[in-house]
Amino acid sequence: MSSMTVFRLIFLVVFLGWLVVWIMLPTKLYKNTWTPKLNSKLNSTYFSGQGTNLLLLSFPMMFIAALGCIYLHAKKQQRSSYSKSVVTSNRLSFLRRPALVMAPLGIVTAMELAFVAMFIALLIWSLGNYLYVSFGHLHIHKQGEKVWQAKFRSVSLRLGYVGNICWAFLFFPVTRGSSILPLVGLASESSIKYHIWLGHLSMILFAAHTVGFVIYWAMTNQMAAMLEWGKTWVSNVAGEIAAVLALAMWVTSSYRIRRKMFEVFFYTHQLYILYIVFYVLHVGAAYFCMVLPGIFLFVIDRYMRFLQSQRRARLDSARVLPCGSVELTFSKSPGLYYNPTSILFLNVPTISKLQWHPFTITSSCNMDQDKLSVAVKRLGNWSQKLCQEISSSVDRLEVSVEGPYGPNSSHFLRHELLVLVSGGSGITPFISIIREIMFESTKPNYQVPRVLLVCAFKNSADLAMLDLLLPINDTPANISQVQLQIEAYITREEEQPIADNQKHIQTIWFKPNQLDSPICAGLGQNNWLWLGAIIASSFIMFLLILGIVTRYYIYPIDHNTEEIYHFSYFVLWDMFLLCACIFLASSAVFLFRKKENTIEGKQIQNLEVPTPTPSPGSWFRNADRELESLPHRSLVQATKVHFCARPDLKRILFDCKASDVGVLACGPRKMRHEVAKICSSGMADNLHFESISFNW
Repeated sequence: MSSMTVFRLIFLVVFLGWLVVWIMLPTKLYKNTWTPKLNSKLNSTYFSGQGTNLLLLSFPMMFIAALGCIYLHAKKQQRSSYSKSVVTSNRLSFLRRPALVMAPLGIVTAMELAFVAMFIALLIWSLGNYLYVSFGHLHIHKQGEKVWQAKFRSVSLRLGYVGNICWAFLFFPVTRGSSILPLVGLASESSIKYHIWLGHLSMILFAAHTVGFVIYWAMTNQMAAMLEWGKTWVSNVAGEIAAVLALAMWVTSSYRIRRKMFEVFFYTHQLYILYIVFYVLHVGAAYFCMVLPGIFLFVIDRYMRFLQSQRRARLDSARVLPCGSVELTFSKSPGLYYNPTSILFLNVPTISKLQWHPFTITSSCNMDQDKLSVAVKRLGNWSQKLCQEISSSVDRLEVSVEGPYGPNSSHFLRHELLVLVSGGSGITPFISIIREIMFESTKPNYQVPRVLLVCAFKNSADLAMLDLLLPINDTPANISQVQLQIEAYITREEEQPIADNQKHIQTIWFKPNQLDSPICAGLGQNNWLWLGAIIASSFIMFLLILGIVTRYYIYPIDHNTEEIYHFSYFVLWDMFLLCACIFLASSAVFLFRKKENTIEGKQIQNLEVPTPTPSPGSWFRNADRELESLPHRSLVQATKVHFCARPDLKRILFDCKASDVGVLACGPRKMRHEVAKICSSGMADNLHFESISFNW
């Protein structure tokens, strides 16, 4: 048995044990038999009423997160080899096939559908058991209260309990540098939809919980309870404030607002900080420990992103294409590794100090060892302002970055044929894939997949996006060694326009600045090991200091005086110690690794500024002209342009002659759904679908 198998078995056993606790939590057995025994042993003077939840619900996921970092570090050392286990995983490919394609949920695979069904079953099981136990020991909270009113209150309360289960999972999908998501084959961007699902579900439950209590108070003439901030129990005021903040985030996170008014969604969603504070003040310290792992890991990730973003990235050049799109090229540390389809978050303070926007990385980590490029297309207000800044002849542009983030492996290389279907700017993640295949094709005796790129553009000027297939520098890129076929469709032009003047790529070079530094992993080359050290040390430090504070400060006050220690103060201590421990551990490791990153940055040399080059996209309009560049010639020969036409996706996919066809789609939602339905129709067993979406 290999060490990797042992790791996976440990993860599985611990995770299943954690789930069993959630399953048993609402039962009568847990409440009447397990709870008294666990509380007598675990809720000591060092942890008060938090000990049981810390051990059973917090520790398992923190253990998986820390140990997962060691596993991912070991796996990273083997990234250059693609084992047979990856190839034979196609036996379970039916689990990754789209099983449900519909607008609200998007594209849902069979495996995702199975997990969603099990999660809904867990919620129903929990609610049913909570109500069974509570109805068996119904408490009348006010003299003259009717039984049905007491049951109504009990239902409203238990809906909040079930909402806490959603919160236990809510923050895992938005932890970009997570060590848990890669363990199940997920990337941060592809997991956003799970956060959206959990957010909607938790908001429905919490809204029902809040409205239920307001109705109960109105029925029993206790509306004054809405203004209570109790000393010994939950704060109703904190819960109401959290509900209002959550409602604002919920309304502005709808798909239309995110697409049409991104700034409204973005700035309103920053209320999550206040929401977490008042939510925790409402539920109390013991219930906070039930959802602690997700919040703990998210805060670590958020603080590490903050530390990384304090360094200005060294922007070397901007390649402005004839279609108006821009490719930004940064210097990067040779030790920074990322996989194709990764993304980089950019912040330009001169446009907005708060807004961060994700962009697809177009460069190959192996082909461009000291450069990293991202593609920006003029779509929203922010990107238009960025393009205007670049075109205004500035000598230097201040840019901060977070990332890169992406998949943990280049799994697409296992296919015999790759069909890449894109619409508009959806072509950008496929550029990094093709560049990676171009690099892999130079290795002796290495089989790379054949590639069929099907791209749809509105206008012929957008053909210039194909220029990004060729790197900006002199990196060897013999595209002729790749079996590449490009089918380009122009949907809004009936014929090829007459090219009066040959357009050129405008390459803008920025002056270097001593304050800028190459993009590098925040924790160096051994990023996963150091992240594991931060997770383990900060959590252990949190437990130690919490135990000391509880035993030697809170316990004497709570038991040796007539005053009871305020219920909310417990929670404030938890939140303060959580943030303080994360700050200390993360800052210490980051500063320790900063010296190594600085040495690597000094080794990067600036390239000489080349002369402007003709746009290969212009050759599509004037194909009879002699092509001096072999890569340009190969690109044009591999491309066929169709005017006033849309791709017949069903015909294209069914005509693919290969036993293993990987189908990747990126672009408008309607197009991705169409491709997914074709691949899941069962009419072609050789099609293996994967959607790439960066729409939040």
